[in-house]
Amino acid sequence: MPSYVITEKCDGCKGQDKTACMYICPNDLMVLDKERMKAYNRDPSMCWECQCCVKICPQQAMDVRGYADFIPMGASVVPLRGSQDIMWTVKFRDGSLKRFKFPIRTTEEGTADPLGGFAAHDDLNSPALATEPASLGLKEVPTIK
Repeated sequence: MPSYVITEKCDGCKGQDKTACMYICPNDLMVLDKERMKAYNRDPSMCWECQCCVKICPQQAMDVRGYADFIPMGASVVPLRGSQDIMWTVKFRDGSLKRFKFPIRTTEEGTADPLGGFAAHDDLNSPALATEPASLGLKEVPTIK
């Protein structure tokens, strides 16, 4: 089920050129209607249902309709993003609630090692991927000679 905007809650990220949902959408689906100052999903059929927009929205104006097998009628799953963590509130059909809290990141911003501890790989003619052969536990990548 694609994401949708709850227009009563959306403030267009207070008139900025790019809203949070536009920034985070991996498929570039979110658009800001400059006349109404409301975001919208330009092509719901292309939505990946990743919930990135739902998690990042500062006004909690984004939602995704859940599938019946995951979120049966009367149930809901709502993320609330804080500065250090995200809280998922799950409401079951019987009305009971459970909350799960997870850290947003495990390293300080800017400290993640992009190579994951592997040496840089600069040979563009090599058949090896960036971390190979070390990530495979080999001395060299097997090739046909």
